Amino acid sequence: MGEFLKTITERARLDKKTIVLPESTDIRVIKATEIILKQGFANIVLVGDEEEIKSLAQGIDISGATIVNPEKSEKFEDYCNTFYELRKHKGMTIEKAREIMKNPLYWGVMMVKKDEADGMVAGAANSTSDTLRPALQILKTAPGVKLVSSFFIMCVPDCEYGHKGTFLYADSGLVENPNAEQLAEIAISSAASFKQLVQAEPKVAMLSYSSYGSARSEMTEKVIEATRLAKEKAPEYLIDGELQVDSAIVPEVARSKVPNSPLKGEANVLIFPDLDSGNISYKLTQRLAKAEAYGPVTQGIAKPVNDLSRGCSEEDIAGVVAITAVQAQSIKE
Repeated sequence: MGEFLKTITERARLDKKTIVLPESTDIRVIKATEIILKQGFANIVLVGDEEEIKSLAQGIDISGATIVNPEKSEKFEDYCNTFYELRKHKGMTIEKAREIMKNPLYWGVMMVKKDEADGMVAGAANSTSDTLRPALQILKTAPGVKLVSSFFIMCVPDCEYGHKGTFLYADSGLVENPNAEQLAEIAISSAASFKQLVQAEPKVAMLSYSSYGSARSEMTEKVIEATRLAKEKAPEYLIDGELQVDSAIVPEVARSKVPNSPLKGEANVLIFPDLDSGNISYKLTQRLAKAEAYGPVTQGIAKPVNDLSRGCSEEDIAGVVAITAVQAQSIKE
């Protein structure tokens, strides 16, 4: 476990939250539950049939977890009625709501909505769209936020750049081709996420293949406009662009190429112009620099719901639960 995750886990342990894991028939989720309960940094709710879960968990200690079967729960009708009220303007019927609330993903999000859990983690056995759809339908976006996006925390060993080698890369997992306004929203959300999770001042670089007009195209104009909007909407954050990545993170290059940049080559939050560049960059950093990559972490939902990679390990799941718990601490504050 890297230093970032150790710190996150300790913070989660100090103010323990309840996290729902709806994919309770996946053995990785069961093993992750044992890790989390043993380390004591979150309370866990597993959604599903108790007999089936316990049968799968033979030899794995999940005795500290709460198991909830939606169809047997005394709260089933209340959850169905709440979902119906939320979605009736979209043609939802109470009969359809009853069918939907049998889905563990929807049930888990409704637990978060009802403050019976603080966050949810899923995606080991479900697609991103299936994982996030219930969150967007039930929880919706956070106040003042127009866009849900995602990021990775990248911890690069023996690195003099960023914040002690730690960076936030966004969007690297969700929004494919944001326009200028969406890119500005991603930048602002990412600055807040970095401050929340890394507990350091965010220094945000809006990345491009151009620095301060060294090239002109439709692509660079988008980043220039996004920078203007982000600065206007969130003057409390240090945001600059458009910048090539070396101008953003290497002080001596910044002094040469962009001597007037307030970032001074010390960026730690890197905002990519599209999902192609963001996703490629995080994977290159992970593989070539042997960086620890934590994510994708979702930002912009009213309460924390995070999506896992379907290739995740039980350790990965436990790590995302710790991050989700820390996100939930901030919401409670």
